[in-house]
Amino acid sequence: MKRILVTGATGQIGSELVPFLRSRYGADRVIAIGHSKKPSHELQDSGPYMSLDIRNHAALDDIISHLEIGTVYHLAALLSAVAENQPLFAWDININGLLNVLESAKKHKCKLFHPSSIGAFGATTPHVDTPQETIQRPNSMYGVAKVSAELLCDYYFTRYHLDTRGVRFPGLISHKTMPGGGTTDYAVDIFYAALRKKKYTCFLRPDTRLDMMYMPDALRATVEIMEADPARLCYRNAYNISAMSFTPQELAAEISKHITGFQITYEIDPVRQAIADSWPDNMDDTPAREQWDWKSEYNLEQMTMDMLNNLANQAPKR
Repeated sequence: MKRILVTGATGQIGSELVPFLRSRYGADRVIAIGHSKKPSHELQDSGPYMSLDIRNHAALDDIISHLEIGTVYHLAALLSAVAENQPLFAWDININGLLNVLESAKKHKCKLFHPSSIGAFGATTPHVDTPQETIQRPNSMYGVAKVSAELLCDYYFTRYHLDTRGVRFPGLISHKTMPGGGTTDYAVDIFYAALRKKKYTCFLRPDTRLDMMYMPDALRATVEIMEADPARLCYRNAYNISAMSFTPQELAAEISKHITGFQITYEIDPVRQAIADSWPDNMDDTPAREQWDWKSEYNLEQMTMDMLNNLANQAPKR
């Protein structure tokens, strides 16, 4: 049976997806690659890990060929705020890296998962119940790269019959991995601050509504779309998936139900605020629900309780 390759294995999603896949398919069948030469002990000790620059096509192709890879989860990318500070580097990683993966996947007939994001939308996109097919004119390099990546995956499916699949992730919230430079990172940072000092300074306005998802739902969606019957899939760029939608003010109010005296203040970051203002309040994920039975499990209340419970012993160490 062919193996699974996960790129960006040390990143926000990859560091949790790798153990999730290993528990499901077997540790020796899931090969993790990342840019770090010193990954976490958990990642390195639980199965095969290799250090690789995704822009090195020859090295990537050699891994896919010699390790008999059948499925690639391509997660290597720079996130929104980091990409805006280094736009040319972000294009190199996010697009040229993807092209390397697409070419090798085509050559070796691999299935390919590549995630998109709410960042693929822009200010002229309908913000409420954002449709699956709609205007995509993002105002950030991260978003431009995501739209380009969606089109590339669609092209390789149509032109070369490569089995490409993807989802448009909302902002992701996790108790296992620290934020990595995204616009929605406040929704993770706020929990650490609440537990450690009962106060948090947010870089977005209090009324900034964004689509969000708890990581357990994101991991499940990633696997479920790859296991879905291809005959049911109408989209090969990325499916909208949604779970919950809230503002910093609403999240702070939910946390305050569990942490007495918690306070939130605001110091707006103009760059991240402009990016957030261009993103959807919530996406319509009807096609995902109809075509591969997607359904989220966590809402704001459930996510908040689980985050606080899991971080209670970690917060003082930060």
